[in-house]
Amino acid sequence: MSKKSVDRIDPVSVALPLEGVDSHAHLDGEEFDQDRESVLERARACGVAHVGNVFLGPEDFNSRRHYFADHPEVFFLLGIHPCHGQDCTPDTLEAMRRAFREEPRLKAVGEIGLDFYWDDCPREVQYETFSTQLRLAREVERPVVIHCREAEEETLMVLESQGFKDYPLLWHCFGKGPDLAQRIIRNGWHISVPGPVTYKANEDLRQAVTVIPAARLMLETDAPYLAPLPWRGKRNEPAFTVFTARTVAETRGEEPEDLWRMCGQNARRFFGV
Repeated sequence: MSKKSVDRIDPVSVALPLEGVDSHAHLDGEEFDQDRESVLERARACGVAHVGNVFLGPEDFNSRRHYFADHPEVFFLLGIHPCHGQDCTPDTLEAMRRAFREEPRLKAVGEIGLDFYWDDCPREVQYETFSTQLRLAREVERPVVIHCREAEEETLMVLESQGFKDYPLLWHCFGKGPDLAQRIIRNGWHISVPGPVTYKANEDLRQAVTVIPAARLMLETDAPYLAPLPWRGKRNEPAFTVFTARTVAETRGEEPEDLWRMCGQNARRFFGV
């Protein structure tokens, strides 16, 4: 039996106004080495006015930020991913501190948090790395962007116990249901919705989307991962944010253009771009 073919819709054909923001992407990765310029051009053609590129450590930041020298629409995030917690040495932290002092395009500390899905880093190291970077965020006066996988209660415990209620914080790549969304919202934080909201099985996530206040909602790709329908299974890119936006708008009973504009405004306000 042959597999059912998928109609890979060109995102430019469903473009939205040039006011959207992909709040979280990894365009410095080798997956984009052959066509990074085309990817950024396609994003703009689809209505993505800004892209947040996440550097996973100061070494990547220092060696790859030049990729975006001619793209002021790309702003930067920098953090040690929980799976790389062993890399959070005093020298690394000092390099991050220096980067935040010197580079105005660095807008947030992230992605940081806890990841208990993978066994790449001992949990006690993850906790220490997370707490250390939360202190760094306060020191450099930047928002925080959270990575959390299979560690929701533990992540919330750290944040709430360390007084991060009402601190500028974005829960990246949200994939759970309305109960977690409401707890995040009660803490005064923002939520970024990725491509899997378009997957048929993710009804809990679509229910969560309906309870997120308009002012707290953002969109992201997490490119090159988690491509939305109709590009699921392929390399993700910022242009595909338009598919996520259309599903989120339909779920919330809103016009895609209005939701796109609103999420873009939220992201620009949050990151200061």
